[in-house]
Amino acid sequence: MVNVVASTPGLFPLPDWAKSELADLKGHQKSDLIDGSESDDVTAVYDRARSAVIERQKEAGLDRIVEGQLRWDDMLAHPLCVHDNVETRGIIRYYDNNNFYREPVVTGPLKPSGDMARDLNRVGGVSGLQAVIPGPYSLFDLATDEQYGDPSAFIAAIGEFLAGEIAEFPSVEMIVLLEPSLVESPPDDSLAPRVSEAIDTVASATDASVICQPYFGALDEKVHAHLLDADIDAVGYDFITDHEQSLYNINEYGTKSEIAIGVVDGQNTRVEEVSTIHERIDWVRENTPAASFETIYVTANTGLFYLPESRFEAKLDVLAAASEYEEVHAYND
Repeated sequence: MVNVVASTPGLFPLPDWAKSELADLKGHQKSDLIDGSESDDVTAVYDRARSAVIERQKEAGLDRIVEGQLRWDDMLAHPLCVHDNVETRGIIRYYDNNNFYREPVVTGPLKPSGDMARDLNRVGGVSGLQAVIPGPYSLFDLATDEQYGDPSAFIAAIGEFLAGEIAEFPSVEMIVLLEPSLVESPPDDSLAPRVSEAIDTVASATDASVICQPYFGALDEKVHAHLLDADIDAVGYDFITDHEQSLYNINEYGTKSEIAIGVVDGQNTRVEEVSTIHERIDWVRENTPAASFETIYVTANTGLFYLPESRFEAKLDVLAAASEYEEVHAYND
């Protein structure tokens, strides 16, 4: 019987009440709240918001719980934007959508800062804790290098930086590397092997299961093949944006024995029916005849911060309910 695990790629929307409280704090603007020097009042708001989204995930019944990345105003660029050896400059649009980040310019050695570990350590004892981090290639793609001087050296340095960050994490069940840049601006043939090596460096830094989750479409065939060389436990596939090419990659080049499938739309306010998610799982299994997946991670295809709070919570409920698949479809196995 296949093991279906309900998860999310994190990047949750900040609760409305937290947005209001942060806006009311004297002398703070939203863009100033993530520079690593938040006041005790600001930290307290984030702590309460983090506790709230953790409890909401537990209430929904998700198998993997994330801390939410609520401080990540720069989204994927966050770990660099708060680093001492990184300058933040102009505002840049993310991937041709209506979200923005401050350009991180690396001006000195990328040594671990402990920022992501501090957020995870504030969670406390949570069963099924999952860490969410930007993948090394997406950070490479979003950043500007004024330190290393060579693309291969820069991507390797980012891999080592993330591995150092992971080494400070508390015990987690799983780590998800978010890699939309692998789809949006894939590495050329000379850099693709170095990207695989950087992802391998990150994955080798932990005993937890590691999923690399690209999104906003399907991977280029060569990039997909190189990604399979990395020592990760599963590749994530965006079956919302491009299900046919994702399926082709799996059947043509294979994949890992575990798989993450993005079958809930992280950007659309329409809430899927549980039966629809089960049908999408069926479709993947029925159309990958050579694959026999030990575990299927059912997740959203992107981070969920794009959604209004009520729709975000409804998506959590639907994802959690999707793990009922094992009971409903047990006879097929």
